[in-house]
Amino acid sequence: MLRSLPRLRLSPAVLVNAVLALAVAGAATWAYTSFASAEAAESGTGSTRTLPVAQGTVTATVTASGTVRSASTASASFGTSGTVTEIRVQVGDKVSKGQVLATVDDKAARRQLDAAEANLDAAEDALDRAEEAGSDTSEAEAQVSQAEREVEEAEDGVAGTTLKAPMAGTVTAVNGSVGGAASGGSTGGSSESGSGFIEIADLGRLEVSASVGEADATRLKAGQTGAVTWNALPGTEVVAKLAAIDPNATSQNNVVTYGVTFSLDELPEGVRAGQSVSVSVTVGQVDNVVYVNPAALTSVGGRHMVTVVEGGQRVTRPVEIGLEGDSATEITSGLTVGEQVVINMPTTSTNQGGLPGGGFPGGGFQGGGGPPGGGARLGGGR
Repeated sequence: MLRSLPRLRLSPAVLVNAVLALAVAGAATWAYTSFASAEAAESGTGSTRTLPVAQGTVTATVTASGTVRSASTASASFGTSGTVTEIRVQVGDKVSKGQVLATVDDKAARRQLDAAEANLDAAEDALDRAEEAGSDTSEAEAQVSQAEREVEEAEDGVAGTTLKAPMAGTVTAVNGSVGGAASGGSTGGSSESGSGFIEIADLGRLEVSASVGEADATRLKAGQTGAVTWNALPGTEVVAKLAAIDPNATSQNNVVTYGVTFSLDELPEGVRAGQSVSVSVTVGQVDNVVYVNPAALTSVGGRHMVTVVEGGQRVTRPVEIGLEGDSATEITSGLTVGEQVVINMPTTSTNQGGLPGGGFPGGGFQGGGGPPGGGARLGGGR
């Protein structure tokens, strides 16, 4: 026969303490599990992360894509229309100023000159007769003046059948052929339209033509220097000087830009007109300053806020900023080096090796650390 076990008697106080202990343990487990789940979810989605406030250099630059072109060009056109009879140059030829480039048939122009000279002779004879007769010569003098003007115009017409180089340089285009028709202008010579019969460029004087947005244009000044790199010449970089900013803007699809021109004092080997380049101009730099990633800042009007982790809690704090770069923003007050700030991360895609706005200078952080310096591209000014 089995013996009945003695019945355990617990006092009410013991029962209450046991229930409370189980409740506390359950609450702690729930809190730990919830925190770990939230932390894992946050890490997985990349919504936010913390990074330390750093100290170093913040640099702001304006960058633009451009094209190499000749600093001096001319489009040569005939002064007289006609059929092209000769073209003495081809693309790539070097020419000197005044050199004959091409001709058109001058027969019609010479006939006009002959007729004008004959009319001048007749007018001068009429003036001589009037003077000998002692009669009024005012009308005869007017006819002589008119005939002289017609001779000058006819001489210009003959000269316009020969196309001469308006400047020294290299032939970059021949827009016609022997036997074809050539249109003549009222004066001939060179034009800036780029639609002449023969186009010439000084390939010994090259420059870079680019365009920048209206905000960046306000941060550029003539005389600033920039670094030029070539797509077709890897590893090549030369210094260029900002020569001019167009006074008038160009607007396309509601995007306002300004043309800028950079002079090239040094021409690298292999450079050619028409090559594509990138230009970077430093418009601001401060050294040994406190900075954060721009993604840490929330700005409303002229006020700026960051979220700082203090004692495990996230606290919003106002700050003052200085130079704004693309990858770093100078903090003039409100933060100290080493404090942890919250960085907002993209939630729609996985962040690959960087932070919003380009990350901290030096390509982002590993393990939450920070580099000593800070760079920027296309950043803002003070």
